[in-house]
Amino acid sequence: MKQLFVHDFRNAAAGLALAGLSACAVPAGKVKLPPVPAPESRVAQTGIASWYGPGFHGQATASGVIYNQYDLTAAHQTLPLGSRVMVTNLNNGKSIEVRVNDRGPFAKGRIIDLSHAAAQSIDMVGPGTAPVRIEVIEAPYKIHAIRASLDYTLQLGSFAQLENAQQMRDRLQQSFSEIAIVPTQSNNGTYYRVQLGTYSNRAAAEEKARQLAQNGFSVIIMEK
Repeated sequence: MKQLFVHDFRNAAAGLALAGLSACAVPAGKVKLPPVPAPESRVAQTGIASWYGPGFHGQATASGVIYNQYDLTAAHQTLPLGSRVMVTNLNNGKSIEVRVNDRGPFAKGRIIDLSHAAAQSIDMVGPGTAPVRIEVIEAPYKIHAIRASLDYTLQLGSFAQLENAQQMRDRLQQSFSEIAIVPTQSNNGTYYRVQLGTYSNRAAAEEKARQLAQNGFSVIIMEK
C-alpha cells in the first residue's frame, strides 16, 4: 500500500476524544527497484480511453512531474507510475507509446487518460474517446495483470507503539465500524497505521475525508 496524497486537514476546534495520543509520522524509505526482465507476453487491457489537456496543463501529476499536454504521457488508475505502455486505437489501428505519470481517469468506464499530444497521434482528439488496447512495455516492477480500479482507505494515525494505535482504534470504534490497524515496516522499524474504511473510488474517499476534517482529523488518503 502506498500513500497517494495527503489532506492536511487540521481544525483548530478539534475537541475530540483522541486528545493525548501523539501520532508519529512514518519516515519515507528509499527503495531501489531492480530492472524488470522483458515479459514473454505483454500484460494488456482493453477499454475506453479519453484525453485531458489545457485544464490540467502546468499542474502537478501524481508522480510529482508537471503535466505537459504536449508530452507523450498518460494517466492510469493502477499501473505503476513510470510504466511505458503502448496504446492502440482499435478504431483505426494507430498506436502510440506513452509513459504513465499520473492517476486517472475517474470517469466510469474509462481505463486511461492520454495527453493531448498522445491522443492527437492516434486521432482521438476530435471524438474525445476511443476504444483502445493497452500493452505494458516496461514497468518499475513485474506485474501479472492490470487491475481495473483502485480501492482507497483513510489513515487517521500512525504510531511507533502498538498500544497507542489500539487506543485510537478503540476510541474510533465508538463511532465507526470498519477500523483496522495495519503494521508497516520502515527504515526506522515498525509503525502501526490506524485506517478507516474501504472506498471503491477516490471521490468517495475524498468526501469521507472532508467529513472527518470538519471534526478535526488529519486524514491521509491511501491506495490499498
